[in-house]
Order: sequence, then structure tokens, then C-alpha cells
Amino acid sequence: MISEPERTLVSDLPRHVGKTVSVWGWVNTLRLQRTMQFVLVRDHTGMVQVTHRRGGGDDEVESRLERLTSESAVRVTGRVVENAAVKLNGLEIVPETVEIVGLAETPLPVDEHSGPDHRLDWRFLDIRKRSPARLLFTVQTTLEQAMREYAYAEGCTEMHTPKLMGTASETGAEVFRVGYFDRNAYLAQSPQFFKQMAIAAGIDRVFEVGPVFRAEPSFTSRHSTEFTGIDAEIAWISDVEEVMDFEERMLAHAMSRVADRHGEAIREEFGVEVVVPRTPFPRVTMAEAGKILHARGWDPDGVKEDLDPEGERTLAAHIEETTGHEFVFVTHYPVGLRPFYHMRAPGRPDLTLSFDLLWKGLEVTTGAQREHRHDVLLRQAAEKGMDTEPMRDYLNCFRYGCPPHGGFGVGLGRLLMVLLGLDSIREATFLFRGPNRLTP
Repeated sequence: MISEPERTLVSDLPRHVGKTVSVWGWVNTLRLQRTMQFVLVRDHTGMVQVTHRRGGGDDEVESRLERLTSESAVRVTGRVVENAAVKLNGLEIVPETVEIVGLAETPLPVDEHSGPDHRLDWRFLDIRKRSPARLLFTVQTTLEQAMREYAYAEGCTEMHTPKLMGTASETGAEVFRVGYFDRNAYLAQSPQFFKQMAIAAGIDRVFEVGPVFRAEPSFTSRHSTEFTGIDAEIAWISDVEEVMDFEERMLAHAMSRVADRHGEAIREEFGVEVVVPRTPFPRVTMAEAGKILHARGWDPDGVKEDLDPEGERTLAAHIEETTGHEFVFVTHYPVGLRPFYHMRAPGRPDLTLSFDLLWKGLEVTTGAQREHRHDVLLRQAAEKGMDTEPMRDYLNCFRYGCPPHGGFGVGLGRLLMVLLGLDSIREATFLFRGPNRLTP
């Protein structure tokens, strides 16, 4: 049995000048002239020109190059030659053998003129053909790895909580109902309750990366019905500041890793400079934010209780102008805007110890200190007119001694969207899911 030659990546070709190598990749461009055949072959590290003179070598090579189509998968074995006339990288491969391992049909169903929805229909091919799209997932890997790295260093235990729930969330809204044998189940819209159960189980610091489902009929550039959430919960805290401190240090660490490994590539492909944030991030209470925004012409009639996208962008612009910072924590949201399990501010029962984190005007995080006292939880649920029976298992966690704790959830897609300057979360997701999209 003849073994296949080892693969050489395009990025490694400068080290193999004068040697015979085997490059595996896709056909990017074909120029099949009368006397010469030029083929650009692309792998995930770059492109190289394959140059063959007709009639000057193996007829089988000429025949196979002639059969190629754009995006066909090939293995090309040949000698690496320096050629200053090749503008790509000054190198070319003179082929000895060409193997067509996957012939692409023609014409291709997607190209640079395709609209965004059509590109989503052919997402695998669109990603393969566009280097910025491929870079996105390399950056995503580093970002996620770095956040895990920080969480581990801070003593977090990584958990994998259920995504099927026997009851809906505390409000019953924005959840997907699915058939579960002889009854209904619901897809988890957050690992929140399960993280708190882990805290009650004596696991002091919890970290999770996993799918989150939101049945929101939203068609904005920042919403999706399924996304990857990065969640953390920490116990034995003295106040909510410890939670915000944890998150800002985690993000600063992750951004530093991304800048070190991919800063130059991101600048080249996306035209974005990766800025490693300094800590601490600015903090603005919701009341202070309202005053700042009112002075800038937002909500002139004073009727809005929460920040809308315009308010988020305006506040972020103000913070960047006054502090030079791209991030800002908005804190102390009114009780009416937050769930029953958020702890109330001391001396201000109308406010919660909660926060959102805005990055360049987009909300990327929601977090809070949780109420850990069983009697207070019951009272706060009653104030909101809630039936606590469906949440019995959750509430039981607080009946037998639960420490003060708090946490947050971050959307990975939103982080990537802001980091790379993308227009839509659809571009920051491998296979997007929205109200009108369940395929591919």
C-alpha cells in the first residue's frame, strides 16, 4: 500500500523551496490558457499558484487541471519554486500529480453579489470562500478559551446544566415548548436557576459555556433565538461590585489574548483595532444614565423607564467622550424592570443590585447579586403576583442555607459582533437561528 504524502500548509511553503510537497485545499481561481495552466489553490492558511505548461509534462496533470472547477477540493503534489513574477507570495508549485478529491458543481450557488439571506442559505460555502468569515471562528476560539482560562484561574468549576426544563421560566414568557414523551418540556432560556443550585450545592464558583434559547419574535441585528451563552456565578460575595470586578477582569484578559494572537489579522480583514480595556470599567446608575441622556436630547418627555438601543448608543458615546472607555456598567435598575430574584439595594427597595454591560453601545451582559434568603424571595415573588409552585425545586435551594452570591451572562455572538465591527449577529454565528430561520 502506497502511503499518501504528508500535507504541507501553504503558510509553510517558504521553508520548502526546491522540495517536493503536497498541498491540499480548494480551487480558488482558474486561468486555463492555450499554453499555460494557472490554478490558485487555497487552504486555511493562504493561497499558492500552481503553474503547469501544457505539453511540457505529464498529460494526466494537464487533463486533471482542465477538469477542475472553482471550489473543487484537490491534492497537488509538486516542487516549490521561487518566481518573483508571482505577486501572491513569490512562490509557485510545479505540479507532478493532481488528485481531484471532490469536484465542485457549477455554477456555484453563492458569490460576492449574493444578499445576506442567500449567503446564510449557503453558509458553509460562504465561510469557505471569505477569509474574514473564517478568521471570525479562529478569534471566537481564542476569546472563549481565554475566558475559560481566566475562570479556571479564579477557581471556577465548569458546569453543564440541563437545557430541558419541566416548567417554564419565572414568567413563562419567551420559552420554546417541546414535546417530552407524554408531557411538555421547555428549552432553557438561561442556566440561571441551575447555576444558583450549584452554588447551593457548595460549589463556590460556577462557569458555563452552552446553548441558550429565547423565543423572542425579534428581527433586529442583535437578536437570535439560539445562541451560545457564557455564564458565571460566584458565592460568598460582599456586594455586587465583586461580580462586576470579576467580569471586567475576565473580558480584559480575553481581549488581551485576542489582541496578541489576532490583532494584526483583525486589522487587515475587518479594519478594526482591538483595544484592550483598562479596568475598572466606568459605572453609571440607571438614574444617572437617565439624566445624562436627557441632557443629550434622549427621552425629552421623560416617559422611558429602560434604555432602548438609541439610549444605549447615546450613553456609550457620552462615556467614551468623557472617559475614553468603550465599556460601561449601567447599574441599579428599578424593581419593575428586573426579575424577582434580584436583590434589592439597601435602603432603596425600589432598586435592584443589578447591572447591564454596554460595549460600544450594545448590551452584551446582564447580571446581578441574587437574593439568597428564602423568605425574602417569597415576598418579592408575591409582590410581582407570581405563582411559586412551578419554581418549588428552585426555591428549595434557599431553604437550607445559601450564601450570598451573584453572577452574569454574556452572549458570545454579541461579543464577536462588537469586537469585529460586524453589522449583524447573523455574521457572528456559524448557523444562525431566528424567528424565520431553522435551516441549514
